[in-house]
Amino acid sequence: MRMILYLGKGGVGKTTVAAATAVRSAQLGKRTLVVSTDLAHSLADCLKQPLTSEPSELAPQLWAQEVNVLDEMRRSWGKLQSTLSTLLRAQGLNSIMAEELALIPGMDEIVSLLNIYRNARDGAFEVVVIDAAPTGETVRLLSMPDTFQWYAGRIAGLQSTTLNLARPLIKAFLPSAEVLDAIQLLSERVNALRNVLSDPSVSSYRPVVNPERMVIKEALRAETYLALFGYPIDGVVCNRVLPPGPYQDQFMQQMYQSQEKLRRHIQQTFAPLPVWEAPYYAQEPLGIERLAELAQAIFGEQDPTQVFYRGPVQEVIEQDGHYVLRLPLPHVELEKVLMTKKGDEMIIEIGNFKRDIPLPAVLASQEATVARFVDKALEIHFAPPVSQPESEHEKSA
Repeated sequence: MRMILYLGKGGVGKTTVAAATAVRSAQLGKRTLVVSTDLAHSLADCLKQPLTSEPSELAPQLWAQEVNVLDEMRRSWGKLQSTLSTLLRAQGLNSIMAEELALIPGMDEIVSLLNIYRNARDGAFEVVVIDAAPTGETVRLLSMPDTFQWYAGRIAGLQSTTLNLARPLIKAFLPSAEVLDAIQLLSERVNALRNVLSDPSVSSYRPVVNPERMVIKEALRAETYLALFGYPIDGVVCNRVLPPGPYQDQFMQQMYQSQEKLRRHIQQTFAPLPVWEAPYYAQEPLGIERLAELAQAIFGEQDPTQVFYRGPVQEVIEQDGHYVLRLPLPHVELEKVLMTKKGDEMIIEIGNFKRDIPLPAVLASQEATVARFVDKALEIHFAPPVSQPESEHEKSA
């Protein structure tokens, strides 16, 4: 199975590019599903076909769906939420507060991803193209598997240690074994999903940009956050590019000149990623026939579902007897990165986003000494902890 996720600032044309990619994939004979996680749900308008929360066949080898988050929440989390809410109300909380506390943050994102993965697996789709929500929501969505694993791990730890030590005292305050088992099962599914989302041979992420400065900046931030979470990018689509021509109108001349500068900037900034360009049409390319023309304009005769680029991955390097953790983080300054090492985890924060990176055993017992950026990657140097000098008493003993 192949998963391609298009993301970017709202209004850049993610839906159109995702739909065009799916149409081209289906024309190449691949069983293809295009799905939207954006609450705005403009995919149906783009395809000029009504869609439901289940995949609908629109053309040979082409299916589409718009995930209904509320229905998925009720189906995937409803029973667990109800059980936890009942337990919390029994402890004296009012019903509204109990309902809120029973919902793990980000569950809407989790169930959306699980729905897509389940339909892709059960429907035996060869290609899944995802029209994602605007950048901030998408980054939050992609960070949820890690966050949920943290919650599930803490709950499992609570069950195995605290319950055994003080079961009679606190049993009434904790979820039942049935609920804990259900959370464990969901955790296993989320972990499998995380592995799929970060596998460069299966999943690819493609920012969609317009030749506008604000849009480009947001795409660069998205590239940084995707690198932070280990999600592979294999290309960038520059949408709504004015074709060269003898523009007579001064406004069009200035717009074309501005775009030309920003087009070169996009090519240079995102290198070595391939950058595809989609022309600025006088009318929106709506419907399967027009979307096929758009895919031809973007990708030519190439198969848009292939992996176009394989970038560097997180790695541990030995240098002069010391170890270096190398994490690709393009387009970010060192002073904007906060790092903390706690036990066998390195916690990296950039802006409002945070990731806990489990360290391999060789680094867990060492201390982080120096951090610097080298060739668009964050390099964290580790060294054995400095031993404390012995006191006079210890020496004499």
